[in-house]
Parts: sequence; C-alpha cells; structure tokens
Amino acid sequence: MLGRTLTSMFWGVVADRYGRKPVIFIGIITVVVFNTIFGLSVNYWMAICTRFLLGALNGLLGPVKAYASEIFRHEYQAVALSSISTSWAIGLIIGPALGGFLAQPAEKYPAIFSPNSIFGRFPYFLPCLFISLFALIGAVCCFWLPETLHMHPSNCSPTESYDALETALPKDNGKTETKDGRETDSGISLLKNWPLMSSIIVYCIFSLHDMAYSEIFPLWTESPRKFGGLSYSTQSVGEILTITGCGLLVFQLFLYPFVEKMLGPIKIARISGVLSIPLLTSYPYIAMLSGVALSVVLNCASLLKNVLSTSIITGLFILQNNAVEQHQRGAANGIAMTAMSLFKAVGPAAGGAVLSWAQKRQHAAFFPGVQLVFFILNVIEAIGVLMTFKPFLADRSQYESLN
Repeated sequence: MLGRTLTSMFWGVVADRYGRKPVIFIGIITVVVFNTIFGLSVNYWMAICTRFLLGALNGLLGPVKAYASEIFRHEYQAVALSSISTSWAIGLIIGPALGGFLAQPAEKYPAIFSPNSIFGRFPYFLPCLFISLFALIGAVCCFWLPETLHMHPSNCSPTESYDALETALPKDNGKTETKDGRETDSGISLLKNWPLMSSIIVYCIFSLHDMAYSEIFPLWTESPRKFGGLSYSTQSVGEILTITGCGLLVFQLFLYPFVEKMLGPIKIARISGVLSIPLLTSYPYIAMLSGVALSVVLNCASLLKNVLSTSIITGLFILQNNAVEQHQRGAANGIAMTAMSLFKAVGPAAGGAVLSWAQKRQHAAFFPGVQLVFFILNVIEAIGVLMTFKPFLADRSQYESLN
C-alpha cells in the first residue's frame, strides 16, 4: 500500500498519455513476477521489499476503473463499476481462504508435497505461485483488450492530464469537445475539482473502515471464547469467506444495477452506511450463539456486511468517474488510489492493534472487550455517512449549475 501511495498518481498520468491497456498489462506482469518472488522470500526484509515493489510498479486499479467506465455506455455504468468493486471485494474474501487452503502444503498434504521439495522449503510458495499463474492468464488475455483512450484532433493534447495535476492551463483555450458536441472546461485542476475530491475523501474514510474490518473479522472469529471471539478454525473462517464471496458476486452483478438505477449512487452509499451500524453493533451478541444458529447467523451477517460495504464503494466509484472527462480519468483515479492506499495501509495495522487492546479489557465498564472494537468501526462508518450529505459531497451536475 505504501508503494501504491507513492506511484498511483504517476500511473494514472501514464494511462492518460499512452492508454489504459499498457498500464493494465504492466500491472498484471508485476503481480506475476513479484508475487512469485514474495513466495520465495528467505527473510523478512526480502518479503517487505517485494511487497513494496509490487505496489509501486502496479498501477492497475485506477486505469481499470477508467477502462470499465469507458467501455460501457452511460446507462450501464453501474454494471461496469460494480464489476470492479466486486472483483476487489471477492479478492479480499477469497484470497485469505485460498491462502489458508494452500499454505504449508508439505504439512497439510504430505502425500502430494514432499518436505524436501521447494514447497517444503518455502511453505507459502504454493498460494503465491497459484495466484501468479492466474495473473499470467490475465496478462495473456490483455492482448485481446481494445484500447478505450481515444485522442482526436478536437480533443485535448495527451499531456493535459499532467497539466491538470499541475494546475496549469493547457495550451489551447482550455476547452475540450465531448462526443455530443458540448464544450467543457478541461483546464481546471483535478485538485480543485470538488465533486471529485469530495468523493475521494469519502472513499478514503470507507476504505479505512473496510480494511480494518477485513483484518478484524478473521481475527475475531478465531479468537478464544474467553476473549469474546468464536474459537473458529482457519478452515471454518475460510468457508465463511467463500460463501460470502459467492453471495457478493451474485448481488453485485445481478441486483446492484437495478438498485442503483432506482436510488442513485449517493443514496445507496448513505443507506448502506446506515444499515452497517446496527449490523456491526450486533456482532458481540452473535458471539453468544452456538452450533447451527451461530453458523447461519454469522454467514448471513458476513454476507450482508460485505454487500453493504461493496455497494458503498461502487457508488463512490461512479461519482469519481462522472466527476471528470475521459482524458482525465486515469489521473483522477490515480489521485484516488494514492489517497486510498494510504488509508488502506493504516487500516489493517490499526484494526489488529485495537482488537488486541480491546481483548485485554474484558471487564471494563465502558464498552468491554470486542464491543469497543465494533464501536470504533461504527464511529468511522458514521463519519463516512455524514460526509455523504451536502455541502460536503458534491454531485458534478449540481456543482456545475451552481458555478
């Protein structure tokens, strides 16, 4: 995440100059190379360096969001961007499950993997190799992707994305013509585009919450009962996350577009944020259940929480892409990724630290044990919900009519 924070804006500008496809391809190849090396790490610092380089050289997500919004017509924007947020969310869910199943194969599957083989010497190489091979297939598929960044004589120059970031006006009169013949002011700095920046700030708040929750949930479920946890095994947690991922995929691809068409992205973010608060409040009480009741309720709660979180992120994706013209989308998503990566770097560390601290205060008078953890998550969620209202969060069409 630190590597992505330092380079996301650069990759966004490159995507606006040279196209989305090259940046997407470079990002996937980076995963193939450095994720494989990560699995072969011989010490802690080698692992840290490979992860940093994986983030710094991988500017994939920003250009992919721009690509998805450009390859679909306007009425299908919800489908396009929900596919991106769903892919990210499912990766966060299926990834840990996959790691749990494939890590340390020589111990788990001695009949297949010898302790003297490379998988015995490097117990975490198999899941890394599996992901790298999957990414390699994606890299090969990139050759058939059409480029969506089209530069016409009437449009701005390829350097305008950089100029926008530097707050300088382009060399022409600052106007660019859209496909329907309208002229818009393309020389306005992205950093002064309040509809864009407000949606990015709200996006960062919810990203902080989501990453902290993603760290806390498996730790909480695996914690002993005496610390307010569920005493689940890693395999049981993996099964919950797998079920959640499948349900999330169905909702986002088939139900979210209809909900977005009825309510719009801002209302979806608000409603999802509000519903998440009582849901998280119920988690400490879910721990009082046992047996089949616990399994059913926990699976439902996990699925609902991830559906709500992904709906929020998808709505904010739509707002961000609608806040800028096509020739600025790469740079705009680069800014979003820079800020979001910083918050996502903080989220897991902070979430784990808060859970560890909360488990030491089981008998406190104020929010004892894990109640404090979910209270803090709710505070962050509530801040994000409040920021979705005017005058903070601005819609581009309304903002332009006022200015």
